[in-house]
Order: sequence, then structure tokens, then C-alpha cells
Amino acid sequence: MSGLLGVIVLIWLVVGAVAAWQRDYFDSAPTNCAGTGTIALTVVAGPLNYLGLNPKVTDCELPQPSP
Repeated sequence: MSGLLGVIVLIWLVVGAVAAWQRDYFDSAPTNCAGTGTIALTVVAGPLNYLGLNPKVTDCELPQPSP
């Protein structure tokens, strides 16, 4: 049963990666936290991308090191 669940999760993530590739996020996304977050959300959303979900991260701040 766990093997089947693993295959389903893998297929889900592959479909999300294909959606991110089709949206050209890997080549044209900004190289900042928001761009990386948008790619990650698109991959995790998987097949939902093809049902109209278009996740985007617009504002993101990384923690700064302490002085």
C-alpha cells in the first residue's frame, strides 16, 4: 500500500514540475525568494494547475543573520 502511495505522490510532483516547465518558470522566474516560492508551490499543486490553480508568491522575506 505504501508503494502505491509513493508512486501517486511521485506522479503528482512530476505533473507539477511539468506545469512549472510549461509556464517557463525555470528559465524566466526571478532568482529571489518569491520566484523560488512560486516554482515550489506550482510543483506541489501538481495536477491542480490544470484545473485553474495558478499559485504565486509575491512577497517573501528571508530572515537576516544576527549582528
